[in-house]
Amino acid sequence: MKKLKAFASNCGLLLVVASGVVVWALLTWWAALALTVLFALWMVLFRSGRRTASVTRVGVSTLPQRLGSSSVVIIGIAGVVAVLVALLSMAQGYQDILRNTGSKHTAIVLRGGSASETTSVLSRADINTIKQAPGIARDSDGKLLASPELVVAASLPLAGATSDNDIGSVLLRGVGAEAWKVRSDVKIVKGRRFKTGMRELVAGQGAAREFDLEPGQTVKLGPQAWKVVGIFASGNAMDSELWGDGQTLASVYRRGGSRQSVTVRLDNVDAFDGFKAYLVGLPNLNVDASTTLDYYSEKSEGITKILRVVGIVVGSIMAIGALFGALNCMFASVAMRAREIATLRAIGFRGLPVVVAVMLETMLLALLGGILGGVIAWLVFNGYSASTVGGSGGLGQLSFQFHVSLPLLWNGLKWALAIGFIGGLFPAVRAARLPVSAALRES
Repeated sequence: MKKLKAFASNCGLLLVVASGVVVWALLTWWAALALTVLFALWMVLFRSGRRTASVTRVGVSTLPQRLGSSSVVIIGIAGVVAVLVALLSMAQGYQDILRNTGSKHTAIVLRGGSASETTSVLSRADINTIKQAPGIARDSDGKLLASPELVVAASLPLAGATSDNDIGSVLLRGVGAEAWKVRSDVKIVKGRRFKTGMRELVAGQGAAREFDLEPGQTVKLGPQAWKVVGIFASGNAMDSELWGDGQTLASVYRRGGSRQSVTVRLDNVDAFDGFKAYLVGLPNLNVDASTTLDYYSEKSEGITKILRVVGIVVGSIMAIGALFGALNCMFASVAMRAREIATLRAIGFRGLPVVVAVMLETMLLALLGGILGGVIAWLVFNGYSASTVGGSGGLGQLSFQFHVSLPLLWNGLKWALAIGFIGGLFPAVRAARLPVSAALRES
């Protein structure tokens, strides 16, 4: 009978743990704050809460005496949070740079069924037909803001290359004068724009950093030498590209009048539906149209999911190690304080204050570890520049920055407190169940 009760009790405890973790994972910061306020009121207004506060103060006051074991818990959880937040911030930074590239005010047209610009081909006739679609904005001179663009994948030596194998992939985009108006966020920050008909390039800041490019420098793309004449900034994926004159690029790469895509600026955000409907309704035209916001957001999904899964898997593995460390520490703490806990229970303290006090002690250590890990992740990784190894989703080698956002820090803190909750629950229940007579004989 006792074994059956013990089994049922343990099953109930596991159910509490599983339910608590699920609820905690879904909890928002304001809900957590509300629960904290309610818990604090319970500790102030109710007798059992005041007893819990008294037991907690005693336990917390002994932490300096257990500095070594407490530090193991704090450092272990800090490592979990730092690694988790760092990996998730990489996914966040990659996603942000692509989402910032797109807008509801611009649309991109590709050959139907094309996965990306590099696999699309539009003929001169296709381009002329696309330009006749309604909803395309015009500049002050009445010219259509439509930019037919040629995209070529090229290879360049990486910055600091020491061998011929240190090669990176970069997108070389051939554009005309209208591209600067369609993509108005692209600004020259050093040097000048390329000249029409010349083998000249301007490099995005990310590409300039990755391939060590400066105005006046000559680079070799295929059989031809090109001169870098400027550096531009856009704050999005364009920063990882090289731009040159579309006609010159088409001549060098023998593309004739064909282009990979047409990017247009719309009259307004509501104009896209009519623009797309017109193109889809033409029987002699096989194209796909989407806003650039949707296009680049879709490009970010695959890599972002992979990075997040990797972050969660690595974080989970490290969390298991930190959890065992917390369990070991708290079981040792309960064993050391067995006589103290037994004395409290002997003078009238029930099991609830003891359980909550031990768990609060563990979660305090977890909170310190979570804050430390979040601070480390923010100081080391926020704004850290990185790039994809090669072309991903037809985007070439993409430069981006890690983004340690407040939601990521909150998620890291939730992981820390979840570890503290599980790591403190089992030792706390053991302390509450320990018979007074047996506890007084311990230690």
